Amino acid sequence: MKKKVLLMGASGSGKTSMRSLIFSNNPASLTSRLGATIDVEQNHVRFLGDLILNLWDCGGQDSFMDSYLSTQRSTIFQHVGVMIYVFEVESRDMPKDLTYYRDCLDALRKYSSDASVFLLVHKMDLVKGDKGTQLERKRRDLQAESGDVEVTVFGTSIYDESLYKAWSRIVHTIIPNAAVLTKHLTTFAEACSATEVILFERTTFLVIATSSPPAPPASSQRALANGAATPGSSSTVVTAPTSPVEDVHKLNATRYERTSELIKALKHSCSRVREEFYALEMELPEFTAVLDEMTKNTYVLIVVHDPTIETAALKINIRTARQKFEELQNDSISA
Repeated sequence: MKKKVLLMGASGSGKTSMRSLIFSNNPASLTSRLGATIDVEQNHVRFLGDLILNLWDCGGQDSFMDSYLSTQRSTIFQHVGVMIYVFEVESRDMPKDLTYYRDCLDALRKYSSDASVFLLVHKMDLVKGDKGTQLERKRRDLQAESGDVEVTVFGTSIYDESLYKAWSRIVHTIIPNAAVLTKHLTTFAEACSATEVILFERTTFLVIATSSPPAPPASSQRALANGAATPGSSSTVVTAPTSPVEDVHKLNATRYERTSELIKALKHSCSRVREEFYALEMELPEFTAVLDEMTKNTYVLIVVHDPTIETAALKINIRTARQKFEELQNDSISA
């Protein structure tokens, strides 16, 4: 099964660099050697077994953009599953960028009206001052320019985990029945007494699915239901429930993307010394983690906060679950 992914944006906005990082395992330090994209570069990336991303990296020079929107219009914009439009955060000609973007949306409405649209505000590392404020302003402006088209906006940089966050979200929309994988990962997490289980695609290490957070302890549920007494007061205050995982274990909000970035860096280091990366085990005072192959196309990361659970037990559970997840993956891709 093929999914056409259209990567568009002005020349120099960073499209080819991010593609090199995500799909070719090149570090950010080497992207400066990449040349400008000429016309359209097509890459067929085998992502999950029989799921193939047909990635069209479209050169952003004016002559190419004019061609895409005129003589090549039907060829470029037909059968698109996802369009990713990249805006440089400090663009030298934003009005022109927005004109091309609106024209691309018009073409997408005609030829691929069901396509998902993601907007990447790229090179956020160049922003001086409050990055969050500037990104929010860009988000509002781009949503206004998009009219009735539903868009998802991310701020990205090749120098941190933000790029993996954006691309993981993009890929997640392409995978059929991702919710089924989430359901079974949650069951698997419960069997392992794990705080969390994350499934990564083997080559890119993008996040495919994660387990749902565990339910809060019964005592916490009763406290939330009955209300908590405020010290020094006879009144009862009902506190809004918060995520039990985040509250109890203080898990970092960027943990998925950060893990992707670190493992890709580790794999690159292994390749430089002509070694293969196979698995990873960590036993720290705060938690235990095991990263191992789940299927021929995926890796699984199990995070456990119970100090009595051994890594050997987690690895046995992974081996036991492999056949089931192979079947789930095949069912998902063929759906």
